[in-house]
Amino acid sequence: MASANLEVQVSNGLSQWLHEHRLSIGFTTYQTNRLFMIGSKSADRLAVQERLFDRPMGLYWNDDRLILACRSQIWQFNNQLLAGERYQGADRLFSPKQSWVTGDHNTHEVAIDKHQRLLFVNSNFSCIATVSPDYSFEPVWQPPFISKLASEDRCHLNCFALVDGEPTYATACATTDEAAGWRNHTVDGGVVMHIPSNDIVATGLSMPHSPRWHHERLWLLNSGSGELGYIEHGRFQPVIFCPGFVRGLSFFDDHAFVGLSMLRSTRDTGLVLEKRLNAEKRTAQSGLMVIDLKTGNAVYWIHFPNTVEELFDVVVLRDVRYPKVLGFQNDDIERLISFPGSNGLVISKPTRPNHAAAATVTAPARQARDAGNVRFQRVYHLTPDNLLPYEGMACPSLRARWKTQPQRGELFGVSADIGGEMIGFGVAERVDADCTETVELISLFVVADCRNRGIGRRIVIELGKSAGHAISNRIMNIEKPD
Repeated sequence: MASANLEVQVSNGLSQWLHEHRLSIGFTTYQTNRLFMIGSKSADRLAVQERLFDRPMGLYWNDDRLILACRSQIWQFNNQLLAGERYQGADRLFSPKQSWVTGDHNTHEVAIDKHQRLLFVNSNFSCIATVSPDYSFEPVWQPPFISKLASEDRCHLNCFALVDGEPTYATACATTDEAAGWRNHTVDGGVVMHIPSNDIVATGLSMPHSPRWHHERLWLLNSGSGELGYIEHGRFQPVIFCPGFVRGLSFFDDHAFVGLSMLRSTRDTGLVLEKRLNAEKRTAQSGLMVIDLKTGNAVYWIHFPNTVEELFDVVVLRDVRYPKVLGFQNDDIERLISFPGSNGLVISKPTRPNHAAAATVTAPARQARDAGNVRFQRVYHLTPDNLLPYEGMACPSLRARWKTQPQRGELFGVSADIGGEMIGFGVAERVDADCTETVELISLFVVADCRNRGIGRRIVIELGKSAGHAISNRIMNIEKPD
Protein backbone atom coordinates (compact mmCIF):
# COMPACT_ATOMS: atom_id res chain seq x y z
CA MET A 1 0.00 0.00 0.00
CA ALA A 2 1.32 3.45 -0.90
CA SER A 3 1.47 6.40 1.46
CA ALA A 4 -1.67 8.50 1.67
CA ASN A 5 0.18 11.64 0.54
CA LEU A 6 1.80 9.95 -2.47
CA GLU A 7 0.17 10.93 -5.74
CA VAL A 8 0.70 8.65 -8.74
CA GLN A 9 -0.44 9.66 -12.22
CA VAL A 10 -0.53 6.89 -14.84
CA SER A 11 -1.10 6.96 -18.58
CA ASN A 12 -4.11 5.19 -20.03
CA GLY A 13 -3.53 1.57 -20.90
CA LEU A 14 -0.46 0.92 -18.74
CA SER A 15 -2.23 -1.37 -16.28
CA GLN A 16 -3.76 -3.40 -19.10
CA TRP A 17 -0.43 -3.64 -20.93
CA LEU A 18 1.43 -4.81 -17.81
CA HIS A 19 -1.32 -7.30 -17.03
CA GLU A 20 -1.40 -8.74 -20.55
CA HIS A 21 2.37 -9.19 -20.69
CA ARG A 22 2.66 -10.43 -17.09
CA LEU A 23 5.07 -7.65 -16.12
CA SER A 24 5.71 -5.59 -13.04
CA ILE A 25 8.19 -2.86 -12.17
CA GLY A 26 10.49 -2.23 -9.23
CA PHE A 27 12.34 1.00 -8.65
CA THR A 28 14.24 2.81 -5.91
CA THR A 29 14.22 6.41 -4.75
CA TYR A 30 16.90 7.15 -2.18
CA GLN A 31 15.62 10.72 -1.93
CA THR A 32 12.56 9.39 -0.03
CA ASN A 33 14.13 6.13 1.23
CA ARG A 34 11.65 3.95 -0.65
CA LEU A 35 11.52 0.80 -2.70
CA PHE A 36 8.45 0.71 -4.94
CA MET A 37 6.82 -2.28 -6.60
CA ILE A 38 4.22 -1.63 -9.28
CA GLY A 39 2.12 -4.44 -10.73
CA SER A 40 -1.48 -5.02 -11.73
CA LYS A 41 -4.34 -6.40 -9.67
CA SER A 42 -6.40 -6.60 -12.84
CA ALA A 43 -6.34 -5.27 -16.37
CA ASP A 44 -7.70 -1.92 -15.21
CA ARG A 45 -6.20 -1.60 -11.75
CA LEU A 46 -2.55 -1.04 -10.78
CA ALA A 47 -1.05 -2.38 -7.57
CA VAL A 48 1.42 0.02 -5.93
CA GLN A 49 3.45 -0.97 -2.88
CA GLU A 50 6.22 0.90 -1.09
CA ARG A 51 8.72 -0.20 1.53
CA LEU A 52 11.04 2.02 3.56
CA PHE A 53 14.79 1.38 3.54
CA ASP A 54 17.82 3.49 4.40
CA ARG A 55 18.92 5.18 1.15
CA PRO A 56 18.03 2.41 -1.33
CA MET A 57 19.82 2.67 -4.68
CA GLY A 58 20.91 -0.30 -6.78
CA LEU A 59 18.21 -2.89 -7.51
CA TYR A 60 18.67 -6.24 -9.26
CA TRP A 61 16.21 -9.06 -10.02
CA ASN A 62 16.93 -12.56 -11.26
CA ASP A 63 15.80 -16.10 -10.46
CA ASP A 64 13.09 -14.80 -8.12
CA ARG A 65 15.66 -12.91 -6.05
CA LEU A 66 15.78 -9.19 -5.42
CA ILE A 67 19.06 -7.56 -4.45
CA LEU A 68 18.84 -4.08 -2.93
CA ALA A 69 21.75 -1.78 -2.10
CA CYS A 70 21.21 0.56 0.85
CA ARG A 71 23.37 3.01 2.75
CA SER A 72 25.48 0.52 4.68
CA GLN A 73 23.89 -2.84 3.78
CA ILE A 74 23.04 -4.94 0.76
CA TRP A 75 19.86 -6.99 1.13
CA GLN A 76 18.77 -10.18 -0.60
CA PHE A 77 15.02 -10.94 -0.84
CA ASN A 78 13.75 -14.35 -1.96
CA ASN A 79 10.30 -15.16 -3.26
CA GLN A 80 8.40 -17.22 -0.69
CA LEU A 81 5.46 -18.32 -2.86
CA LEU A 82 5.25 -21.56 -4.78
CA ALA A 83 4.11 -21.60 -8.41
CA GLY A 84 0.41 -20.82 -8.41
CA GLU A 85 0.38 -19.80 -4.74
CA ARG A 86 -1.03 -16.38 -3.82
CA TYR A 87 -0.77 -14.18 -0.77
CA GLN A 88 -3.39 -11.42 -0.53
CA GLY A 89 -3.61 -11.51 -4.32
CA ALA A 90 0.16 -11.25 -4.91
CA ASP A 91 1.91 -13.85 -7.06
CA ARG A 92 5.35 -13.01 -5.63
CA LEU A 93 6.20 -12.34 -2.00
CA PHE A 94 9.80 -11.24 -1.54
CA SER A 95 11.07 -11.76 1.99
CA PRO A 96 14.44 -10.51 3.32
CA LYS A 97 16.69 -13.54 3.75
CA GLN A 98 20.16 -12.16 4.29
CA SER A 99 22.15 -8.96 4.27
CA TRP A 100 25.76 -7.93 4.06
CA VAL A 101 27.02 -5.03 6.13
CA THR A 102 29.35 -3.04 3.90
CA GLY A 103 29.59 0.36 5.50
CA ASP A 104 28.65 3.52 3.65
CA HIS A 105 30.40 3.42 0.27
CA ASN A 106 27.74 5.34 -1.68
CA THR A 107 26.90 1.97 -3.23
CA HIS A 108 25.22 2.40 -6.59
CA GLU A 109 24.32 -0.52 -8.84
CA VAL A 110 24.31 -4.20 -7.83
CA ALA A 111 24.17 -7.46 -9.79
CA ILE A 112 24.94 -11.18 -9.53
CA ASP A 113 27.34 -12.50 -12.16
CA LYS A 114 27.39 -15.97 -13.70
CA HIS A 115 29.69 -17.17 -10.92
CA GLN A 116 27.02 -16.13 -8.38
CA ARG A 117 29.22 -13.34 -7.07
CA LEU A 118 27.36 -10.38 -5.67
CA LEU A 119 28.94 -7.34 -7.32
CA PHE A 120 28.33 -3.68 -6.53
CA VAL A 121 29.64 -0.29 -7.59
CA ASN A 122 31.55 1.26 -4.72
CA SER A 123 31.42 4.86 -5.88
CA ASN A 124 33.30 6.33 -2.92
CA PHE A 125 36.29 4.04 -3.56
CA SER A 126 35.98 4.21 -7.37
CA CYS A 127 35.79 0.47 -7.93
CA ILE A 128 33.52 -2.49 -8.58
CA ALA A 129 33.58 -4.70 -5.52
CA THR A 130 32.13 -7.84 -4.01
CA VAL A 131 31.01 -8.66 -0.49
CA SER A 132 33.41 -10.31 1.94
CA PRO A 133 33.06 -12.24 5.22
CA ASP A 134 36.24 -10.56 6.49
CA TYR A 135 36.22 -7.03 5.05
CA SER A 136 33.81 -4.25 4.25
CA PHE A 137 34.38 -5.03 0.57
CA GLU A 138 36.84 -6.69 -1.78
CA PRO A 139 37.73 -4.75 -4.94
CA VAL A 140 37.19 -6.64 -8.18
CA TRP A 141 38.02 -3.94 -10.73
CA GLN A 142 38.95 -0.29 -10.81
CA PRO A 143 39.36 2.09 -13.76
CA PRO A 144 42.92 2.19 -15.09
CA PHE A 145 43.24 5.92 -14.36
CA ILE A 146 42.44 5.49 -10.64
CA SER A 147 45.78 5.30 -8.81
CA LYS A 148 44.56 4.61 -5.31
CA LEU A 149 41.58 3.16 -3.46
CA ALA A 150 40.44 6.05 -1.31
CA SER A 151 37.02 7.17 -0.08
CA GLU A 152 37.07 10.23 -2.33
CA ASP A 153 34.62 9.51 -5.19
CA ARG A 154 37.32 10.48 -7.65
CA CYS A 155 35.52 9.75 -10.94
CA HIS A 156 31.97 8.92 -9.84
CA LEU A 157 32.00 5.39 -11.13
CA ASN A 158 28.28 4.61 -10.92
CA CYS A 159 26.99 1.70 -13.01
CA PHE A 160 28.02 -1.41 -14.90
CA ALA A 161 26.58 -3.85 -17.44
CA LEU A 162 26.75 -7.63 -17.51
CA VAL A 163 27.24 -9.39 -20.84
CA ASP A 164 26.60 -13.13 -20.68
CA GLY A 165 26.82 -12.87 -16.92
CA GLU A 166 30.22 -11.14 -16.85
CA PRO A 167 30.81 -7.48 -15.83
CA THR A 168 31.79 -5.97 -19.19
CA TYR A 169 31.02 -2.24 -19.34
CA ALA A 170 31.05 0.53 -16.73
CA THR A 171 30.16 4.23 -16.72
CA ALA A 172 31.85 7.11 -14.91
CA CYS A 173 31.26 10.84 -14.93
CA ALA A 174 34.92 11.66 -15.66
CA THR A 175 38.43 10.19 -15.85
CA THR A 176 39.67 12.28 -12.92
CA ASP A 177 41.95 10.91 -10.19
CA GLU A 178 41.50 13.45 -7.42
CA ALA A 179 38.86 13.76 -4.73
CA ALA A 180 35.48 14.63 -6.30
CA GLY A 181 37.29 15.75 -9.44
CA TRP A 182 34.42 14.62 -11.67
CA ARG A 183 32.23 17.50 -10.44
CA ASN A 184 34.08 19.87 -12.76
CA HIS A 185 33.33 17.71 -15.83
CA THR A 186 29.60 17.05 -15.65
CA VAL A 187 28.73 18.49 -19.08
CA ASP A 188 30.93 16.30 -21.31
CA GLY A 189 33.47 14.41 -19.19
CA GLY A 190 31.55 11.12 -18.97
CA VAL A 191 32.97 7.87 -20.31
CA VAL A 192 32.11 4.24 -20.97
CA MET A 193 34.81 1.68 -20.16
CA HIS A 194 35.29 -1.88 -21.37
CA ILE A 195 36.13 -3.76 -18.18
CA PRO A 196 38.04 -6.79 -19.58
CA SER A 197 40.41 -4.64 -21.65
CA ASN A 198 40.43 -1.46 -19.51
CA ASP A 199 39.76 0.49 -22.74
CA ILE A 200 37.64 3.63 -22.83
CA VAL A 201 35.12 2.94 -25.60
CA ALA A 202 33.07 6.18 -25.54
CA THR A 203 33.77 9.73 -24.38
CA GLY A 204 32.09 13.14 -24.35
CA LEU A 205 29.08 11.98 -22.34
CA SER A 206 27.20 13.94 -19.70
CA MET A 207 27.01 11.98 -16.43
CA PRO A 208 26.16 8.64 -18.11
CA HIS A 209 24.27 5.98 -16.12
CA SER A 210 22.67 2.55 -16.45
CA PRO A 211 24.60 0.78 -19.24
CA ARG A 212 22.69 -2.31 -20.36
CA TRP A 213 23.46 -4.94 -22.98
CA HIS A 214 20.26 -5.62 -24.94
CA HIS A 215 19.60 -6.89 -28.45
CA GLU A 216 23.37 -7.04 -29.07
CA ARG A 217 23.79 -3.34 -28.31
CA LEU A 218 25.16 -1.37 -25.41
CA TRP A 219 22.37 0.96 -24.31
CA LEU A 220 22.76 3.67 -21.71
CA LEU A 221 21.28 6.88 -20.36
CA ASN A 222 23.10 10.13 -21.05
CA SER A 223 21.70 11.69 -17.91
CA GLY A 224 22.89 15.26 -18.36
CA SER A 225 21.24 15.51 -21.78
CA GLY A 226 18.10 13.55 -20.81
CA GLU A 227 18.53 10.98 -23.56
CA LEU A 228 18.22 7.23 -23.99
CA GLY A 229 20.52 5.86 -26.64
CA TYR A 230 23.20 3.33 -27.53
CA ILE A 231 26.91 3.24 -28.31
CA GLU A 232 27.89 2.63 -31.93
CA HIS A 233 31.46 2.95 -33.22
CA GLY A 234 32.46 4.78 -30.07
CA ARG A 235 29.73 7.39 -30.29
CA PHE A 236 26.48 7.85 -28.39
CA GLN A 237 23.43 7.59 -30.65
CA PRO A 238 20.37 9.15 -28.99
CA VAL A 239 16.97 7.54 -29.56
CA ILE A 240 14.64 9.75 -27.51
CA PHE A 241 14.74 12.83 -25.32
CA CYS A 242 13.15 12.37 -21.91
CA PRO A 243 12.00 15.35 -19.80
CA GLY A 244 14.12 14.60 -16.75
CA PHE A 245 17.49 13.49 -15.42
CA VAL A 246 17.42 9.93 -16.74
CA ARG A 247 18.70 7.19 -14.46
CA GLY A 248 17.53 3.59 -14.11
CA LEU A 249 17.05 1.46 -17.23
CA SER A 250 15.50 -1.95 -17.87
CA PHE A 251 14.14 -3.75 -20.92
CA PHE A 252 11.32 -6.02 -22.01
CA ASP A 253 11.65 -7.16 -25.63
CA ASP A 254 11.40 -3.98 -27.73
CA HIS A 255 10.49 -1.71 -24.85
CA ALA A 256 12.74 0.28 -22.51
CA PHE A 257 11.75 1.39 -19.02
CA VAL A 258 13.49 4.63 -18.09
CA GLY A 259 13.53 6.40 -14.73
CA LEU A 260 13.17 10.19 -14.60
CA SER A 261 14.32 12.57 -11.88
CA MET A 262 13.90 16.26 -11.30
CA LEU A 263 16.92 18.56 -11.38
CA ARG A 264 18.46 19.20 -7.99
CA SER A 265 19.77 22.69 -8.56
CA THR A 266 17.83 25.83 -9.42
CA ARG A 267 20.96 27.56 -10.67
CA ASP A 268 22.30 27.28 -14.21
CA THR A 269 24.23 24.01 -14.42
CA GLY A 270 25.14 24.21 -18.09
CA LEU A 271 23.63 20.78 -18.76
CA VAL A 272 22.08 20.19 -22.17
CA LEU A 273 19.02 18.82 -20.39
CA GLU A 274 18.46 22.09 -18.58
CA LYS A 275 18.95 24.18 -21.72
CA ARG A 276 16.55 22.05 -23.72
CA LEU A 277 13.87 22.11 -21.03
CA ASN A 278 14.17 25.90 -20.78
CA ALA A 279 13.97 26.28 -24.56
CA GLU A 280 10.82 24.16 -24.65
CA LYS A 281 9.45 25.89 -21.52
CA ARG A 282 9.14 22.58 -19.72
CA THR A 283 10.17 21.40 -16.27
CA ALA A 284 11.91 18.18 -15.38
CA GLN A 285 9.62 15.36 -14.29
CA SER A 286 9.90 12.52 -11.83
CA GLY A 287 8.57 9.15 -12.89
CA LEU A 288 8.96 6.38 -15.45
CA MET A 289 8.65 6.21 -19.22
CA VAL A 290 8.01 3.09 -21.30
CA ILE A 291 9.59 3.59 -24.71
CA ASP A 292 8.97 1.61 -27.90
CA LEU A 293 12.46 1.06 -29.32
CA LYS A 294 11.10 0.40 -32.81
CA THR A 295 9.55 3.85 -33.09
CA GLY A 296 11.54 5.78 -30.49
CA ASN A 297 8.32 7.02 -28.89
CA ALA A 298 7.09 6.94 -25.33
CA VAL A 299 3.99 4.74 -25.16
CA TYR A 300 3.26 4.72 -21.41
CA TRP A 301 4.34 6.75 -18.41
CA ILE A 302 4.06 7.13 -14.64
CA HIS A 303 4.43 10.56 -13.00
CA PHE A 304 4.98 11.49 -9.37
CA PRO A 305 3.85 15.11 -9.00
CA ASN A 306 4.74 15.17 -5.29
CA THR A 307 6.88 13.36 -2.71
CA VAL A 308 9.14 11.47 -5.12
CA GLU A 309 11.60 13.75 -6.90
CA GLU A 310 14.45 11.38 -7.81
CA LEU A 311 14.63 7.78 -8.99
CA PHE A 312 17.79 5.74 -9.16
CA ASP A 313 17.33 2.18 -10.41
CA VAL A 314 14.58 0.38 -12.33
CA VAL A 315 13.97 -3.33 -12.92
CA VAL A 316 11.30 -5.13 -14.93
CA LEU A 317 10.05 -8.40 -13.43
CA ARG A 318 8.92 -10.83 -16.12
CA ASP A 319 6.09 -13.31 -15.53
CA VAL A 320 5.20 -11.41 -12.36
CA ARG A 321 1.89 -9.58 -12.24
CA TYR A 322 1.56 -8.55 -8.62
CA PRO A 323 4.71 -8.50 -6.44
CA LYS A 324 4.93 -7.66 -2.75
CA VAL A 325 7.95 -7.15 -0.53
CA LEU A 326 7.93 -7.91 3.18
CA GLY A 327 9.30 -5.16 5.37
CA PHE A 328 10.01 -4.86 9.06
CA GLN A 329 7.33 -2.32 9.99
CA ASN A 330 4.41 -4.74 10.43
CA ASP A 331 4.04 -8.26 11.76
CA ASP A 332 4.05 -10.11 8.42
CA ILE A 333 7.76 -10.80 8.83
CA GLU A 334 6.97 -12.58 12.10
CA ARG A 335 4.00 -14.70 11.09
CA LEU A 336 4.60 -15.84 7.48
CA ILE A 337 6.70 -18.99 7.81
CA SER A 338 8.03 -21.61 5.42
CA PHE A 339 10.19 -24.69 5.90
CA PRO A 340 11.07 -27.87 3.99
CA GLY A 341 7.87 -29.79 3.47
CA SER A 342 5.61 -26.88 4.39
CA ASN A 343 4.21 -26.86 0.85
CA GLY A 344 4.12 -23.07 0.75
CA LEU A 345 3.58 -20.39 3.33
CA VAL A 346 2.32 -21.23 6.78
CA ILE A 347 0.54 -18.44 8.63
CA SER A 348 1.72 -18.94 12.21
CA LYS A 349 -0.66 -16.35 13.64
CA PRO A 350 -3.16 -13.84 12.25
CA THR A 351 -2.61 -10.15 11.69
CA ARG A 352 -2.72 -7.77 14.61
CA PRO A 353 -5.21 -5.11 13.48
CA ASN A 354 -5.63 -1.74 15.09
CA HIS A 355 -9.03 -0.38 16.06
CA ALA A 356 -9.63 1.23 12.67
CA ALA A 357 -8.72 -1.98 10.85
CA ALA A 358 -11.15 -3.99 12.96
CA ALA A 359 -13.98 -1.70 11.95
CA THR A 360 -13.23 -2.03 8.22
CA VAL A 361 -12.33 -5.69 7.73
CA THR A 362 -14.98 -6.53 5.14
CA ALA A 363 -13.38 -8.22 2.11
CA PRO A 364 -12.64 -11.58 3.77
CA ALA A 365 -15.79 -11.25 5.86
CA ARG A 366 -17.96 -11.42 2.78
CA GLN A 367 -16.41 -14.79 2.04
CA ALA A 368 -17.55 -16.20 5.41
CA ARG A 369 -20.80 -17.94 4.46
CA ASP A 370 -20.33 -20.12 7.51
CA ALA A 371 -17.65 -21.04 10.01
CA GLY A 372 -16.27 -23.80 7.77
CA ASN A 373 -13.74 -21.61 5.94
CA VAL A 374 -12.63 -19.79 9.08
CA ARG A 375 -9.47 -20.88 10.87
CA PHE A 376 -9.40 -20.82 14.66
CA GLN A 377 -5.99 -20.56 16.25
CA ARG A 378 -4.56 -20.27 19.75
CA VAL A 379 -2.60 -17.08 20.48
CA TYR A 380 0.14 -17.87 22.95
CA HIS A 381 1.84 -16.19 25.92
CA LEU A 382 -0.63 -13.36 26.37
CA THR A 383 -0.01 -10.50 28.79
CA PRO A 384 -1.71 -7.11 29.22
CA ASP A 385 1.21 -5.53 27.36
CA ASN A 386 1.29 -7.80 24.31
CA LEU A 387 -2.51 -7.68 24.08
CA LEU A 388 -2.37 -3.96 23.31
CA PRO A 389 -1.95 -4.50 19.53
CA TYR A 390 -5.24 -6.48 19.60
CA GLU A 391 -7.20 -3.67 21.28
CA GLY A 392 -9.07 -2.99 18.05
CA MET A 393 -10.71 -6.39 18.42
CA ALA A 394 -11.35 -6.33 22.16
CA CYS A 395 -14.84 -5.95 23.54
CA PRO A 396 -15.14 -4.77 26.24
CA SER A 397 -11.89 -2.81 26.08
CA LEU A 398 -8.97 -4.68 27.61
CA ARG A 399 -6.95 -1.49 27.78
CA ALA A 400 -9.61 0.01 30.03
CA ARG A 401 -9.83 -3.20 32.05
CA TRP A 402 -6.15 -3.24 32.99
CA LYS A 403 -6.39 0.34 34.29
CA THR A 404 -8.83 -0.65 37.03
CA GLN A 405 -8.32 -4.38 37.46
CA PRO A 406 -4.92 -6.14 37.44
CA GLN A 407 -4.40 -9.48 35.77
CA ARG A 408 -5.58 -12.29 38.06
CA GLY A 409 -4.33 -15.40 36.31
CA GLU A 410 -3.24 -17.05 33.05
CA LEU A 411 -4.66 -15.52 29.87
CA PHE A 412 -5.89 -17.56 26.91
CA GLY A 413 -6.55 -16.25 23.40
CA VAL A 414 -8.17 -17.70 20.30
CA SER A 415 -8.33 -15.88 16.98
CA ALA A 416 -10.54 -16.47 13.97
CA ASP A 417 -9.13 -15.56 10.57
CA ILE A 418 -9.80 -15.94 6.88
CA GLY A 419 -6.67 -16.05 4.73
CA GLY A 420 -4.58 -14.71 7.60
CA GLU A 421 -6.78 -11.66 8.22
CA MET A 422 -8.34 -11.64 11.67
CA ILE A 423 -12.12 -11.47 11.85
CA GLY A 424 -12.65 -12.48 15.47
CA PHE A 425 -10.78 -12.67 18.76
CA GLY A 426 -11.58 -13.94 22.24
CA VAL A 427 -9.62 -13.75 25.50
CA ALA A 428 -10.27 -15.70 28.68
CA GLU A 429 -8.59 -15.53 32.08
CA ARG A 430 -8.04 -18.35 34.57
CA VAL A 431 -9.09 -17.31 38.07
CA ASP A 432 -8.43 -19.14 41.35
CA ALA A 433 -10.72 -17.99 44.17
CA ASP A 434 -11.72 -19.74 47.38
CA CYS A 435 -9.97 -22.94 46.18
CA THR A 436 -12.18 -22.96 43.11
CA GLU A 437 -10.79 -22.58 39.59
CA THR A 438 -12.83 -20.89 36.92
CA VAL A 439 -12.01 -19.60 33.44
CA GLU A 440 -13.77 -16.37 32.61
CA LEU A 441 -14.34 -14.89 29.18
CA ILE A 442 -13.15 -11.27 29.44
CA SER A 443 -13.30 -10.15 25.79
CA LEU A 444 -15.01 -11.35 22.62
CA PHE A 445 -15.30 -9.60 19.28
CA VAL A 446 -16.36 -10.63 15.77
CA VAL A 447 -16.34 -8.16 12.87
CA ALA A 448 -19.80 -7.04 11.83
CA ASP A 449 -19.98 -8.82 8.47
CA CYS A 450 -19.16 -12.17 10.11
CA ARG A 451 -21.65 -12.12 12.96
CA ASN A 452 -24.62 -14.48 13.31
CA ARG A 453 -22.64 -17.36 11.81
CA GLY A 454 -21.55 -19.13 14.98
CA ILE A 455 -17.99 -17.78 14.93
CA GLY A 456 -18.17 -16.23 18.39
CA ARG A 457 -19.57 -19.40 19.92
CA ARG A 458 -16.83 -21.43 18.23
CA ILE A 459 -14.19 -19.09 19.68
CA VAL A 460 -15.60 -19.72 23.17
CA ILE A 461 -15.50 -23.48 22.56
CA GLU A 462 -11.87 -23.32 21.40
CA LEU A 463 -10.95 -21.19 24.42
CA GLY A 464 -12.41 -23.89 26.62
CA LYS A 465 -10.31 -26.54 24.90
CA SER A 466 -7.18 -24.43 25.38
CA ALA A 467 -7.95 -23.86 29.05
CA GLY A 468 -9.08 -27.41 29.70
CA HIS A 469 -12.06 -25.96 31.50
CA ALA A 470 -15.57 -24.76 30.76
CA ILE A 471 -15.74 -21.05 30.03
CA SER A 472 -17.83 -18.71 32.11
CA ASN A 473 -19.65 -16.85 29.34
CA ARG A 474 -21.43 -14.11 31.24
CA ILE A 475 -19.78 -11.57 28.92
CA MET A 476 -21.95 -12.95 26.12
CA ASN A 477 -24.97 -11.63 27.95
CA ILE A 478 -23.43 -8.17 27.68
CA GLU A 479 -22.02 -8.27 24.14
CA LYS A 480 -23.66 -10.66 21.70
CA PRO A 481 -21.16 -11.21 18.88
CA ASP A 482 -23.20 -13.62 16.73
